[in-house]
Amino acid sequence: MQRTIPCMIIRGGTSKGLYFLESDLPPAGEERDRVLLKLMGSPDKRQVDGLGGAMSVTSKVAIVAPSNQAGIDVNYTFAQIAVDKPVVSYLGNCGNISSGVGPFAIESALVKAHSPSTKVRIFNTNTQKLIVEEIETPGGTVNYDGDYEIPGVPGSAAPIKIIVQDPAGSICGSLLPTGNAIDELAIPDFGKLKVSIVDATNPLVFVMATDIGMSGKEKPEEIDAKPPLLAFLEQIRAQAAQTLGFVEQLTESASKSPTVPKLTIIAPSGEYTSVSGETIAAQRMDILGRMMSMQRTHPTYALTGAMCTAVAAAIPGTLVHSIRSAEANLQRFRIAHPGGIIEAGVEYRNSGGEFTILNAFGYRTARLLMKGTAYY
Repeated sequence: MQRTIPCMIIRGGTSKGLYFLESDLPPAGEERDRVLLKLMGSPDKRQVDGLGGAMSVTSKVAIVAPSNQAGIDVNYTFAQIAVDKPVVSYLGNCGNISSGVGPFAIESALVKAHSPSTKVRIFNTNTQKLIVEEIETPGGTVNYDGDYEIPGVPGSAAPIKIIVQDPAGSICGSLLPTGNAIDELAIPDFGKLKVSIVDATNPLVFVMATDIGMSGKEKPEEIDAKPPLLAFLEQIRAQAAQTLGFVEQLTESASKSPTVPKLTIIAPSGEYTSVSGETIAAQRMDILGRMMSMQRTHPTYALTGAMCTAVAAAIPGTLVHSIRSAEANLQRFRIAHPGGIIEAGVEYRNSGGEFTILNAFGYRTARLLMKGTAYY
């Protein structure tokens, strides 16, 4: 017997997901996860019998509810649905999917829109962080049309500014979870590898491309076509996950902590060719970056990842800080990914050796694709 549930499909940044009111879903637990897997069509890697798009960036869910906290409009929980495994992960947040939460809250009448723009204050339950989004709402309705372009999304749309307040320690509880700007991980059949583990908006583990035989200019299909390389990269991520206490055994990383920490491969600025064939000059970037997502290569770059990268660029001693361009503007830190350039910013205070991250921010766009009823 088929059941139904109200649903919206929204393209948020370079991701696409299903957006639900929490009251329309079963309570958190096994039944909710079963429903989400069924709706998305997982664990069939094609997701042909569901609403997913057979990629990690199109297999995501936002669960939204009114908030009873003072100064907060809505609570938002992010869920990453594995494409080829019966796994629903609530570890960490997705900045791209976050960019659709403000529009969804307005479309669902959880937040009253004001002209010409509306600020939506969102509490992310995954990271316990406050997100403030500024959305164009002329005449009291969400405007999706505009001239702001983001690599990885065709055309243009209205910009949405996303600010994560006090982003440090989103999952691990501190900006540098190990207490070090650089750590050495012992990778089986490889040896010691220098990494920087930084937790701001989401925990990331940074590794130098040259240290693992890469250039940082690779296209996603070049990485994903090499199973031994994918397995090696997951080994690195698994070691970091174990170091952070997310898993006890390295073999558990893909099932018990598939989303965090996110492995990010970095390199100094350098000319490269994007997936669209565009030549990106070194002068247009502050760093090269390639990010892994659910044991595959991210086709672009996660927004929370970009924010964390900008934060890492501000911290003396990290790998990111050591290779960023000297003239880098940390209010508009430019990261070159397979699709082009993503910008993120950080506001921080460094007083008497005490380093405090105030805000991390970036810009995305969103588009409402469907409002209706989903069957499962």
